[in-house]
Amino acid sequence: MGQPKKRTTPRRTGMRRSHEVLKLARRVNATSPVKVATSARQLKKFRA
Repeated sequence: MGQPKKRTTPRRTGMRRSHEVLKLARRVNATSPVKVATSARQLKKFRA
């Protein structure tokens, strides 16, 4: 997945859309046989 983009000005909370991506990923993980890492901790498990 590509990184979520920032909206115009940095340093304003809620401008980065990564939380939206995480929400979607968790919803997909609930139903799909293909899992996506939603945290750094899970990422380690996937890579090992």
